[in-house]
Amino acid sequence: MKEVSFIRRNIDKWKSLEKVVDKALTHDPSELADAYTEITTDLSFSRSHYPKSRITLYLNNLASALHNQLYKNKKEKYSRFITYWTQEIPLVMKQSQKELSYSFIVFIISVLVGVISAYNDDTFVRLILGNSYVDMTLNNIENGDPVGVYSKHNAMEMFFYIIYNNIRVSFIVFVFGLMTGFGTGLVLLSNGVMVGAFQAFFFQHGVGLESMLAIWLHGTFEISAIVIAGAAGFALGNGFLFPGTYSRGYAFRQGAKRGLKIIVGLIPVFLTAGFIESFLTRHTEFPDMFRLFIILLSLFSVIWYYVIFPKRISNNLTI
Repeated sequence: MKEVSFIRRNIDKWKSLEKVVDKALTHDPSELADAYTEITTDLSFSRSHYPKSRITLYLNNLASALHNQLYKNKKEKYSRFITYWTQEIPLVMKQSQKELSYSFIVFIISVLVGVISAYNDDTFVRLILGNSYVDMTLNNIENGDPVGVYSKHNAMEMFFYIIYNNIRVSFIVFVFGLMTGFGTGLVLLSNGVMVGAFQAFFFQHGVGLESMLAIWLHGTFEISAIVIAGAAGFALGNGFLFPGTYSRGYAFRQGAKRGLKIIVGLIPVFLTAGFIESFLTRHTEFPDMFRLFIILLSLFSVIWYYVIFPKRISNNLTI
């Protein structure tokens, strides 16, 4: 059977199954089971005849959604907490690699804009960071403690404030995806320009290396969280803009669920970044090699969990 004939024959049924998934609570479990059987039968046929087709991906996602609705009311096992972090979050990240790439590219370009602007306009850093912060930092540089701002506050108070602020920024990046992804890109642009100008400012005053060893000690996790939150925002926006073979409403809801799960998956990153910035960054007397080791370990951890591990675990995915 030609693929187009297969789609025409079943498209109405699949559309009705989308509604079953959306209103699963109003359906009897046996109805959900029957629907699941129907869609997996079609999926099996599609996999055999059109393995690389978008319709196979569509049916796979629909079957997965039905499966989740069918079993989500069952009593959760204690192992769910483990599988949530070892399977669910990685699989969501695997589905969101394209959005993660977009977010990374936008952020890197924004950082370069900030760096170039800072080097070509002496007033740009003050415009971005504010006069009071720039003057305070210049004073710290003159006193031989360029990143002294991190040691001027109580560590525990900083910990809770930083976590709150990181969550707030990442959630803004995500929610602005409601503006069809443009809003997310705008927030990424703003943060990227700020990071670029901020880092360039220290290099302009001859303390670039010391600033990097201090700032990126916690910034590796902090900035990574913003970029990953950008992927969540783009997933939300793309669900509305590019529904593909789904209805626009269904695709938007699925994008919102995927994005929200990504944000929840950032909780350990928020906590780790907050702890490092509050309790470790202030200790500029730590050996440079130790701080560099922490930075590289943090970078590897992010890349492994959010990029490498999702690709590996997805190879073992079965419905």
